[in-house]
Amino acid sequence: MGFEAFLYRDTIIWIASFLLGGLAFALGPIAIVYLLMPLETRQIVGKTKWPVECGMDPIGDSWIRYGVVYYLYALIFLAFDVDVLFLFPVALVYDSQTFAGSARDFIEVVMFVGILALAVVYAWIKGVFKWERKTYQQ
Repeated sequence: MGFEAFLYRDTIIWIASFLLGGLAFALGPIAIVYLLMPLETRQIVGKTKWPVECGMDPIGDSWIRYGVVYYLYALIFLAFDVDVLFLFPVALVYDSQTFAGSARDFIEVVMFVGILALAVVYAWIKGVFKWERKTYQQ
């Protein structure tokens, strides 16, 4: 009875410590920002409590619609970023003696990069990389 109770108590202590650590990491930054944030953001006549945007006066309303091209551009960047991360382990394994000189492995890597290149060509044809500049009236 003694050893099993010790293991059970030890398990509960580990679970509780990880739970408290997770809560500290989740709620800690929120509490720190709340304690350190300035209460009054602007002290200029007529502009008290306006949000500060890099020390500049905001242009227009903050609730503007972004074009879908912005999100497509971000998704393409994310996809290629992850794909490039997959190429690092492939390069390390390809350098080993096991895969050196294998034409099949080289063809697979070329096919992978080729499919990525086709995705770039497809996005280019669809006009995802055309970034049209908006002008604002002041």
